[in-house]
Amino acid sequence: MIETETATLRVVSSLREIARADWDACANPAPPAPGDDTPVTSVRHEPLSGDCQRLGDIAPVTLTAYNPFLSHDFLSSLEESGAATRKTGWLGQHLVLDGKDGKPAAIFPCYLKSHSMGEYVFDHGWADAYERAGGRYYPKLQASVPFTPVTGRRLLIRPGPDADRRAAVLASGGATLVRQLGVSSLHVTFAEEEEWALLGGHGFLQRTDQQFHFLNEGYRDFEDFLSALASRKRKAIRRERREALAGGVEVEQLTGKGLGEAAWDAFFGFYMDTGSRKWGRPYLNRRFFSLIGERMADRILLVLARRGKRYIAGALNLIGSDTLYGRYWGTTEDQPFLHFELCYYQAIEWAIRARLRRVEAGAQGEHKLARGYRPTTTYSAHWIADQSFRRAVADYLERERRQVARDSEALEEFLPFKNGANSEVANSE
Repeated sequence: MIETETATLRVVSSLREIARADWDACANPAPPAPGDDTPVTSVRHEPLSGDCQRLGDIAPVTLTAYNPFLSHDFLSSLEESGAATRKTGWLGQHLVLDGKDGKPAAIFPCYLKSHSMGEYVFDHGWADAYERAGGRYYPKLQASVPFTPVTGRRLLIRPGPDADRRAAVLASGGATLVRQLGVSSLHVTFAEEEEWALLGGHGFLQRTDQQFHFLNEGYRDFEDFLSALASRKRKAIRRERREALAGGVEVEQLTGKGLGEAAWDAFFGFYMDTGSRKWGRPYLNRRFFSLIGERMADRILLVLARRGKRYIAGALNLIGSDTLYGRYWGTTEDQPFLHFELCYYQAIEWAIRARLRRVEAGAQGEHKLARGYRPTTTYSAHWIADQSFRRAVADYLERERRQVARDSEALEEFLPFKNGANSEVANSE
């Protein structure tokens, strides 16, 4: 148990200890019933149906969208497949604040970690510096979705009139858990900006970084999107798409009942090939993909390329209520521009058709700029227990935030849109 000044929280090491409905009531709350004026922080998120799968037709009722990575289905699949467990350095230490009804009213998903792999907000330099100074950086606490550089809520609050108080309790509870476990730090990565500000007010150090996201400005279709680009960039994208499909390459988009084990077998081969080359050891296993296919097929878009009857490449996306999230890609052939086609252009085309607001194409990649993906700030917050080390990190982060802001502003100049379109969208954000 964790005792704060205002509440008592329990620590849960496995999602099996929390019912699916109770977890999701905090992570992705359902919309209110007609006539219910209880404050909420979610949007409608019924499963997809029909050929077009138009999530954009679902009218938002509040500010926070459904995020598939926060769901019990996704996180329990990571755990049950063995991908995120004590053995792999991801031991659950989820903080739970129960309500008067005995059910979770707020959850702070945390993991006790023995390394910094699979996080995408890099602190290896911090670990090296602290240990050279005689400190012990690991284990540490990590508040994130394992292996997933996707922005989302980290303080999961069930709707109610005291949501702000619950968020404050979780923030305080996180710092208390650091002290109780005797670990070096707590890192809340890819948080939403509002949480970043709240955590900063509770003494967490604030960090920023950058990704590249496509913003759907109400485009009718892919050609309408292209019409917003400068002529030279528009021609380049059309050429890339033609060359990607040269030699008889065809593309399939699979979701819902269209997903099957044969498709997962093919994709897993692509994932393993790319993962082995990029990371040395891929984080996920074959069972994980079967589990999410069983539990959340309507939230998955698998884009596969085939030549004849043989699949040669694939890209995996997850579907939120207003965002398409690109996650993994792989191929067994060196086909020019096929990566761009499956990961970027197919995602843009699908998101426009589904009337989604955004495509997040994962971490890093300034090459995405020329394909219409805009620099977007990401946020993390860090509780450092050692005061001397905390001061050194705070000084570093102040300088880093300024540099991230300068880089983002500079990169806006390289976007492919016609003159005037870049600044208009930047100001609307």
